[in-house]
Formats: sequence, structure tokens, C-alpha cells
Amino acid sequence: MADDGLEDFTRTSFRHDGTDHPVLRSGTGPAVVVIAEFPGITPQVAGFARRVRDLGCTVVLPVLFGVPGRDALAGSSRRVAAGGVRTAAQVCISREFSLFALGRASPVVPWLRALARAEHARCGDPGVGAVGMCLTGGFALAMATDESVLAPVLSQPSLPLPLGRRRRETTDISEADLAVVEQRCAAGLQVLGVRFKGDRLSPGTRFATLRRRLGDAFVAIELPDAAANPDGFGAPHSVLTTHLVDREGEPTREALDEVLGLFRERLLVGA
Repeated sequence: MADDGLEDFTRTSFRHDGTDHPVLRSGTGPAVVVIAEFPGITPQVAGFARRVRDLGCTVVLPVLFGVPGRDALAGSSRRVAAGGVRTAAQVCISREFSLFALGRASPVVPWLRALARAEHARCGDPGVGAVGMCLTGGFALAMATDESVLAPVLSQPSLPLPLGRRRRETTDISEADLAVVEQRCAAGLQVLGVRFKGDRLSPGTRFATLRRRLGDAFVAIELPDAAANPDGFGAPHSVLTTHLVDREGEPTREALDEVLGLFRERLLVGA
């Protein structure tokens, strides 16, 4: 896949509490914040965002790492390797990401919550959706402490990096924030999670903990590894992007439809 020029997105920035990040935006209607997986806003992530936009939503993509629109696997092997190393270094040295910490969210999450509130004010009721993927998967759960977030989706949440039993069983959110999400779930919030069953970066014990804490409000979609796109890079991982098989009746397409259905149900009320 070639690089994506992202010509159908406008480029702005958002500042909160002294922190600025670029933001890409497209569409009209209620906002959905799409937080890209590693290595950034690839053509596949942009393609997913366009699917959300085409529902009748405004898609909002914060640029937290990587080069927007770049196909990380295109070009020479030297370009691919150099790009991956640069992005990995950017994430590892950033003070906004906690890769190993237990019992707390990454420091960038308050900025994301503020972005959600700002987009709610900009785009109007009823509220905002949020999708996190891979390293950012749990961010959508932590954002759901804010009343503006009505439709959080965790796609293969991979933090904290699953080294050791405790990290495999937890998601990157504090106990206090998880308690708030529990209260919101008891009041009607629904949280959707998707992963491949064999994904070691996003272990099944993590979803088991969320089922136990959130009850029926946590809807887990766990797909067989054989359902992944065989042309996708690496082991089955990226349900909504790289390993999506975009054909009717395919398990990954059904998972995508569940995600879009959540946004339709919670954000496009009466549309």
C-alpha cells in the first residue's frame, strides 16, 4: 500500500495544560477520537477512520507518534527499518507513554480526555466515541471516566507490556479511574473490546479481568488467529486495520461492523 496523502483531512492542533499535539479531522456529526496504533496514522488507520466518518461522524485523529499517512512497510528495507526505529524511539523516550507501569494510565490520557471534551463542544451531542489500538488500546478505557465519552472501543490493548502475570491481567488504567468506569457501566455505558485469541501482546487474561470488573457492560470479541488477513504483517494483532479481511462474512469484518454499530447506536441517535 502506498503512502496516504490524507487530503480529505484538515490539520490543526490542540493544546491542553501546556501540551500541544497535531490533530487530523474529517467529516461532520458527533466526534469519534481515533488513537492510532504503532507506528502511527498509517493508510490502514486512515482507512478505518474514513469508515467511521462515512457513518456520519467527525473523525478526530491525534498525532502522538509517527508520520501521518506513511505506509510503514513501503519502500526499501532500509527505509522500513529506519522508520520503525525512529518511531519506537519516539515512543520509548516520550514522557507521555507508560509502557510498563501498573495501576495507572499513561500521562497523555488527560490530554486525550480534554480533546474529547473539546470535540464534544465543537461537534455537539450526544457525546464522543473513542478507539484505541495496540499501545493506545487502553487509552479509550481511561478516557471513559469523562462523561463526554459514550462509546469506548479497545482494539488489542497492549499496555502495560505483558511481562509477568500482573501485567498480563491488567489494562493501563488506575484503580480509581476503573472504579469510575464501573459506575458508568452500571448506569448504562458499554465498553467494546476486540483481539485475536493468540495475541501475546494483548492477552486474554486482560479481557477476563475487564469482564469480571465491568460485567455484561464489557463486550469482548475474541477472534481465532486463522481469521486474520494472511497478508498482514506479523502475527495476528491489528483487528481493525492490518489484519482485517474486509469481506462480508469474515470474522474480522464482523468485528469491524460491531464497532461501527456501537457508534451508530450510541452517537447517531435519531439520525
